[in-house]
Amino acid sequence: MPGVPFGLPRIPAPRSAAEDHGPLPDVAPAPGPVSGPTRTGFGHAPALPSGSPPEPAPAPLPFPVPGTPAGSAAPPHRVLKSLLGAWALAACSAEETALVEAHLTDCASCADEALRLRDAVGLLHPADSLDLDPLLRSRVLAGCLGRRPARIPVPEWATPYDAETAKLDALLRDMGQAEWRAPVRLRWFEGDRPVERETTVAGVIGHLTAVDGMVAASLGLADPLGAVPPDNRGPTVRTEAFWRTAHGEHRPSAAHGPWREQSHTLIRTASFGGAQVAETAVPYGHFGLPVRDAFLDRAFECWVHAGDIADAVDYPYEPPVSGHLHRLVDLAARLLPRALAHRRRAGLASPPRRLVEAGTPGRTLHLEVEGNGGGDWFIALDSPAALGTRELTVAHIALDSAEFCQLAAGHVAPDEAAAGQHGEREAIREVLFAAASLSRL
Repeated sequence: MPGVPFGLPRIPAPRSAAEDHGPLPDVAPAPGPVSGPTRTGFGHAPALPSGSPPEPAPAPLPFPVPGTPAGSAAPPHRVLKSLLGAWALAACSAEETALVEAHLTDCASCADEALRLRDAVGLLHPADSLDLDPLLRSRVLAGCLGRRPARIPVPEWATPYDAETAKLDALLRDMGQAEWRAPVRLRWFEGDRPVERETTVAGVIGHLTAVDGMVAASLGLADPLGAVPPDNRGPTVRTEAFWRTAHGEHRPSAAHGPWREQSHTLIRTASFGGAQVAETAVPYGHFGLPVRDAFLDRAFECWVHAGDIADAVDYPYEPPVSGHLHRLVDLAARLLPRALAHRRRAGLASPPRRLVEAGTPGRTLHLEVEGNGGGDWFIALDSPAALGTRELTVAHIALDSAEFCQLAAGHVAPDEAAAGQHGEREAIREVLFAAASLSRL
């Protein structure tokens, strides 16, 4: 560093100020005769102690400095002080940096100011990410409701849908226009084989809008497809019809607003209706669900497809919280006997075993879901009952909650599910394939 002996710090510790030996260059001198230019400006030179040798004249600057003529002495104190902010931000040129740092070795007040500015600049660069946590809205709402409950709270069976749509909304708000056209691969099972369909982020949101519209129509709200014939109510057919409309499968971010407004309307309607709408039937093509289960189904699909979108745009995405995940796993477990019966009617599973005598409980399979949101369920194998009993348990399957949800979403093949298995192999295979058949477009 120019003018600084080797080994000294760039900003030395405080010491006696330069003004202790005379006025600073930008301080007006006392009135008196002018004898020509001096080291400290125009006016009287400072008195030197008796017997002290005269100070040598400063060498001309080897480079130009803004506001200073070429070849002149170091710029005045006020000029160097005005450069401290730019120096702290590393915005000075190499020449200005050298002059400022040389000045800091001679001026204690500027050295102190430089330290304060450098610390302030450090506060302008936080180490943490500025991305909002997708769960921030849920935590804020939980904190607010914990202090004063809402006059009309969201029903418990609708809270997973509320949370998952809020998370997906946060993800969509954080995306750029180009990312709306990013390719997204949708996967599900039909029969015994996996099926794939490639669409875009906008196409996925259109799919969610079309299928959510089934719940909206059942609650007396506007259907995004308009007047839909009775034989056109299945999720797949509705989605294809929606993609063929003016909305389009590849329409960019304009798909976001209608989907979010529809989800808000569904949550408001469920909150105001409460128990009166909980059992309203929602047709899903060849089967139906009450509104309370339809909201869980929509929450599950919103989470799964939000994960598909997050993978497509390389964005981190978290699973539902434990209480919500348990509700979603419980819905899938309760639907397994119905799915198994549907596969039998289609000739994809062996027929149920006849009971020896009337009143004898049928066989059951113990489904153990481990981890966050897990639990134990006993699946009826010989009747379409929602749940069986423990008396004739013939098989046991153990899966992680995330693995079970990926199986039910059609993202994991039944033969590849990482499951602990014990008991009748045929019963285990049929339940695993029934779980995969819960998936759909």
